[in-house]
Order: sequence, then C-alpha cells, then structure tokens
Amino acid sequence: MSGPLAGVRVLELQGMGPLPFAGMLLSDLGADVVRIDRLAPRGEALLEHEPVGRGRRSVALDLKNPDAVETFLRLCESADAVIEGFRPGVAERLGIGPEPCRARNPRLVYGRMTGWGQDGPLAQTAGHDINYIALAGALHGIGTPERPVPPGNIVGDFAGGGMLLALGVVSALLEARSSGQGQVVDAAIVDGAALLTTAIHELIASGEWSEKRGSNVLDGGAGHYDVYETADHQFVAIGALESRFYNDLCDRLGVEVDRTADAAATRSRFAELFATRTRQEWCDLLEGTDACFAPVLSPTEATRHPANRARNVFVEVGGIVQPAPAPRFSRTPPRTPAPAATPGAHTREVLGEWGVDAVEIDDLLAGGAAGERPQSSVNEGNN
Repeated sequence: MSGPLAGVRVLELQGMGPLPFAGMLLSDLGADVVRIDRLAPRGEALLEHEPVGRGRRSVALDLKNPDAVETFLRLCESADAVIEGFRPGVAERLGIGPEPCRARNPRLVYGRMTGWGQDGPLAQTAGHDINYIALAGALHGIGTPERPVPPGNIVGDFAGGGMLLALGVVSALLEARSSGQGQVVDAAIVDGAALLTTAIHELIASGEWSEKRGSNVLDGGAGHYDVYETADHQFVAIGALESRFYNDLCDRLGVEVDRTADAAATRSRFAELFATRTRQEWCDLLEGTDACFAPVLSPTEATRHPANRARNVFVEVGGIVQPAPAPRFSRTPPRTPAPAATPGAHTREVLGEWGVDAVEIDDLLAGGAAGERPQSSVNEGNN
C-alpha cells in the first residue's frame, strides 16, 4: 500500500452510494479497506464494473449468523475504523453497533453514514439525495427562476455525504493517536449538504444574496456568469466575474458589453454572439486565456480533454476510465487503485492476515457464516 493513510485498517460494511464512496476515498489514500459483503447468491450482479468499489479486498459474511458476527468483532480488534450506512438501529440489532465493536477495541473509530442523522424526528424515515439537499436549503438555489431542478446526486450523496464521512473518520483517527480512544462519527447527508451552503449564508447575512432563484450573480442572474449554446448545439461556460477578466473576454470577442447593464440584455447579447460559432471554435479562441472560459463537457468528453490528460485527472482501472485518486501528495502519492473485487474474493486471505486460523476459516466457510468466490476474470483483484 502507498499513500498518506498507508497502515490504516478500515472495515467497510457493504452499503450504497455515499458509503462506498467514502471507502473508495480512504482506500485511494492508502488505507487497507476491507469490504464486508453479504453472501450474494450465484447470478447476482457483482461489483467489478463499479469504480466506487475499487481498491478494496472483500470478505463475505452472513451477519445474521452468530459465528459471522463474532468473526466481524474479532476483525474489529485489529481495525482502526469501521464505516457503515445502515438505517439507525440496524447495526445494533445485528450485534455490530459501536458498543460491542469498541468493547473489543477502545481505539476504534466507528463511522456512520445516514441521510437524516442518527437521531432527530426524521432519523427512521426513508429518503434520497434530493430530499436531504431540499431540507438542507441546498436545492432551493439550483435551477431556473420557475423551479428548482434536481442536480444529480453529487451535492448530497457524495460531497455532503461520503466525503464528509471520510473527513470525519480521518479526523477521529488523528485524534485517537493522541487520546488512545476512538469515537463514533455521525455523518448525515443533510448536515453535510447544509455545510456546503455556508458561503450562501454569509452572502445572505451581508445582504448580497436574494432568495429569489436566478437573481444572483452565481445562480444565473448575471450574463457574465452563465452557460451559452454554440452553433453546433453544444455549450460553453463563462465566469468572468472580475472586471479585468470580463474586459479580457470582451476584448477577445471583439465586442463591448456593459457588465453593469441589465442582466437580460447582457445575456441576450452573449447568447447571440456564442451562437455564431461551434464550441471548438470558441475553445480555439478562448481556452488558455484569462477570459474565464471553459467548454461544457460530458463526463466522457472530460476524460479526453488535453488539460485533463496532461494532469492525469482520469485513469483506467480494469478497463474503465474513471477519476484518479485526489488530492495529490508530493511525498506519499497514492497508487493507481485496483479494480473492484468480487464479493468474497479475499475471505480466506484477509481472515488469515487478521488473525483467524485456517481451521476456523474452514469451519466458517463450511457452516455458511462466511463465503468465498473466485475473483472474476474481468480484473486481477486487489492484492
């Protein structure tokens, strides 16, 4: 393993969305993250083609089996952290909540990922990203003057959820080194999504933000910070907020557009102008300048852009092009991650490494408490 978290051991209880993203981030930075997967029946879709599953080994346990629960608690004795994304109370009912885990290892950090949090009036209710960011006040400002628009699940699940959990776990691990005590990290998507709106609250407090959507500089209320369609029905993004960048933009466009004029008039003039050339023609003219310009690329196009290629922003893992680990470290750079593991591909290997003897492993497999499955041929595993 390499990266700044090399030597850190994390158990990731199989989950969805933000939880495996947090596991991916920790693994990307060098932690030895072991995914605890359910015993999947033959024919169930595997995880090899899921980039968020990359870089981890997999142990398959039936956590409804007492022997599997005991095995998991034994793994906790050698772990630095556990991360889980169950609805509040489920881990406790399974016997793998914070108390029994930390009883085996007081230094253990126990990270919990939910939408609404571990407590509060909504803790036991279902929800998805769009609900969490709506309640947090983050969705309100995204969209058109007429209505908010679902922005995908990046803001809630991944930025406000998985990334927040990973930061919380790393922070608690750092604290545990001095105190000798672990703790529970309650990472809720609604908390994280609200945290992402801090700058908006600052602008509201200073009187610089209107809650009328589409009327602010950063939410479509200014012609010099907007998206425009090109002649080939593609789009470009303009973000010339400062006067000198705006002047550079206008000079290169060969026009004079008063940035203090009515936003609708400014937008109309720019829309008319950008519609006269293709996106690539605008790239040829404006990319690499101080005009604060960028083409609006699809995720696939982004992997091929020369600037992204030059910085290796994307890597190929198991035949799938995907974002590379980030951020970058000068002295302890992370390795390129291995493809996602088949559930149970490393059961025997990991249990042995973490202190379970061979006879016990055989008994767990024979009794159905644990399972193993060969690593799929679509990748080479995570060894």
